[in-house]
Amino acid sequence: MQTDCPTPEGPSTVADAPPDNWVDRYAPPDWRPWLRLSRADRPIGTWLLLLPCWWGIGLAMIAGQPSWRDLWIAVACGVGAVLMRGAGCTWNDITDRDIDDKVARTRSRPIPSGQVTVKGAVIWLAAQSLAGFAILLTLGGAAIALGVASLALVAVYPFAKRFTWWPQMFLGLAFNWGVLLAWAAHTGNLAPAPVLAYLAGICWTIFYDTIYAHQDAEDDALIGVKSTARLFGTDTPRWLSVFGTASVLLLALAVLAAGPAGFGLLLGLLGVVGFAAHLAWQLWKFDMTDNAGCLRLFRSNRDAGLLVALFLALAGLV
Repeated sequence: MQTDCPTPEGPSTVADAPPDNWVDRYAPPDWRPWLRLSRADRPIGTWLLLLPCWWGIGLAMIAGQPSWRDLWIAVACGVGAVLMRGAGCTWNDITDRDIDDKVARTRSRPIPSGQVTVKGAVIWLAAQSLAGFAILLTLGGAAIALGVASLALVAVYPFAKRFTWWPQMFLGLAFNWGVLLAWAAHTGNLAPAPVLAYLAGICWTIFYDTIYAHQDAEDDALIGVKSTARLFGTDTPRWLSVFGTASVLLLALAVLAAGPAGFGLLLGLLGVVGFAAHLAWQLWKFDMTDNAGCLRLFRSNRDAGLLVALFLALAGLV
């Protein structure tokens, strides 16, 4: 696949990609700009999109009889998360190309650096979206309807930082939709448990993406981009404690709403306790002046979400 770009050599990597990531080390050179456009060199976003899906499956297993179909739902969510996170990031970079060129951390991305043209990015966006839709078609009518409805949130998110101080909330609305979708794929309907988990995920996203946004706070102020990091300022630790606490309480209520008391319920709540401890550790380590530290804390949320997913899966199997 040709890169359709005016400067094929481009930068050797993207500024905020993990060192020695698999794209820079192993991917064919012609594919690297496209994989970078999909953030394949930074898999943390895929994890943060996928984990709420797995929460939804775990809660549905607690609420009803698990089956072998749940294994396919988990795999389909994994493949779908890769594709739709890639499509979302491609759309984000298309809409943000003029902003990314003005921010030190993002100007090495494929579009502002000239590795990929806007036309090429649109074609890549369409290809990923169609592949993701094909996966969605295997999950049943309720999940399909929810998946299509999520496109509105994905479309709006890149523009949120232009008109609200709360773009992290819009990211949370989009990134945690998988809780509802995965529950619906298992049950064919919705219920209070996934809605509570969805709200918990939104609070969690505001928590971790505010930490992430502190890396760009100075550049964002110069170009007029809004974020909760800029809104909260030096009061960020207090706001992080508010949203972290809300996320933990809502997640605990989701587990309680999913099923009757028993050993499974205890396992689910243990996962929430682990999640709470991880968020408390992040808050303890948080230093808004340490960009590298903010990035490390942001990436650590994969482990926080995995704790919940693991214990919910165990709870659903007992």
